[in-house]
Amino acid sequence: MRREQRIGTVAVLGSAQTLAWASSYYLPAMLAAPMARDIGISTPTVFAAFSMALVVSAFLGPYAGRAIDRWGGRPVLIGTNVVFALGLAGLGIAHSPVALFAAWLVLGIGMGSGLYEAGFAALVRLYGRDSRNVITGITLIAGFASTVGWPLSTLLEAQVGWRGACFAWALLHLVVGIPLNALLPKAEPLSASTDAGPAPDAGEAPAPKHHRRASWILAFVFAATWFVSTAMAAHLPQLLQAGGATLATAVAVGALIGPAQVGGRLLEFGVLRRVHPLLSARLAALMHPVGAVVLTLAGAPAAVLFAVLHGAGNGILTIAKGTLPLALFGAQAYGHRQGLLMVPARIAQAISPWLFGIFLERWGAGALWLSAGLGLLAFLALLALPKPVEEAKAPRAGSGRASASTNA
Repeated sequence: MRREQRIGTVAVLGSAQTLAWASSYYLPAMLAAPMARDIGISTPTVFAAFSMALVVSAFLGPYAGRAIDRWGGRPVLIGTNVVFALGLAGLGIAHSPVALFAAWLVLGIGMGSGLYEAGFAALVRLYGRDSRNVITGITLIAGFASTVGWPLSTLLEAQVGWRGACFAWALLHLVVGIPLNALLPKAEPLSASTDAGPAPDAGEAPAPKHHRRASWILAFVFAATWFVSTAMAAHLPQLLQAGGATLATAVAVGALIGPAQVGGRLLEFGVLRRVHPLLSARLAALMHPVGAVVLTLAGAPAAVLFAVLHGAGNGILTIAKGTLPLALFGAQAYGHRQGLLMVPARIAQAISPWLFGIFLERWGAGALWLSAGLGLLAFLALLALPKPVEEAKAPRAGSGRASASTNA
């Protein structure tokens, strides 16, 4: 029964995460232009509001993580559905830049407490160290958020306008998102009143001596890789064209990123789950730099290989953001620690489209050396982390506190 419960919970949480990502992070790509035209502002202003939301989400993350450590994921995630609905409804009624920014501020609150980091924390709150596969599972499902969100937002905008699309997404959070998150099993109450989160699993090793150093290294790795990921998401077609590819080729190659990300996650779920997540993260961090070197040397004919390598690496690194802190530090206070580690990453994500755009305008295809350099630095930083510890020394969460609930 436990396996079936986990599969069902992964399906529920993965679907809820798909809705959350599609209606927030992936919303501006399709609706920013009509928003700007209707309100009477420039499209970059809409993206500036979106960047502000990412910064808000960065600073809210640790507090949301601490709340999940204490009460479990279900009440927090249900609350974020309400926040998302309010923010999207606010967008739908926005007729001025001030109202637009206010609505995105609310959406930033939802993003800081309702996207992957919150989902990962919900899993760890209940499965402890035995969360790697279920973390991979929800990323496999939610990896299709853009595949679902972009066409649906486009269809809604064509049928009912961008305001109607925002209202429709808000309604989906109320009638679909809340029931989905309400199906998540309830977390077992903590054995003692504490802000620190669940107690360690029985027999779990104490924190490493270089705990603080490892935290700084991980924070840098996540910031560097999210900068690269967001830069490619915003500028890949233009970057490929600067390297000699035609517009049609650039668009076709860009479409490979999503399937490559899912392929990378399947690789993590299959072959790489047999190795320590630190080793798979090192492999993934190298994929973008290797692809960039090949693209630089071979030019446009190597664009497909670059897209596959970048996408697969990015897919694995998304999982690593959840599994590496768990493997290195354990399950205790995971949500709060995860939120702290992701603050620099969210800020890097917010400034990435603007900053990389400046380098792309000045250097053309040479801007790829910036992203490749950051990817290489992330790989070197991962080499500086402690050597993998035998996970066999820590018991599976199937025994003891972490197995009492089945929130995946």
